[in-house]
Amino acid sequence: MFSQQTVLVLAGYQNSLEGHWQTRWEAAYPQCVRVPMADWDYPQRDAWCRTLDASVAAASKPVLFAAHSLGCLTVAFWATQYATPDALAKVAGALLVAVPDPAGPQFPQDAGGFAPVPLEKLPFRSTIVASSDDPYGGLPFARRCADAWGSGWFEIGPRGHINADSGLGDWEEGARLLASFAQV
Repeated sequence: MFSQQTVLVLAGYQNSLEGHWQTRWEAAYPQCVRVPMADWDYPQRDAWCRTLDASVAAASKPVLFAAHSLGCLTVAFWATQYATPDALAKVAGALLVAVPDPAGPQFPQDAGGFAPVPLEKLPFRSTIVASSDDPYGGLPFARRCADAWGSGWFEIGPRGHINADSGLGDWEEGARLLASFAQV
């Protein structure tokens, strides 16, 4: 499905473990590679963005991002404040799932530097997938990000934080959304 790309999997706070669609994609698609953040429990924007930058630089094929939660904010900060033009040219698209609101009451207090969220157009194609009952980011916030970032919009219905608890299994619909960026 992604044979011509490297899919960089950007998990969120505390990582995406067993049963999460990101982890299942890594098992199903050899092109999916987890970006190895240094500290999943105490994420810091600068460290996460620099780790993402190194992962993009190391990719030998065009890059797709499969980001969840805090991984989405990492992509937005990286693209607007850290990335070089050469690095950005490698990115074919981004699936941004369950964008969290740093001003929301459920946002982890251990995450540093992720506010305020950049509200600039992303320099690559992207789609935001949002749930109508996500406790970490409501639809109005996700929609504001989609509008600012120039992202497509896909509302998945009441699926919580679109994680392992959401009952998505391999989430083939999400994989198809991501694969749409691979088609030129």
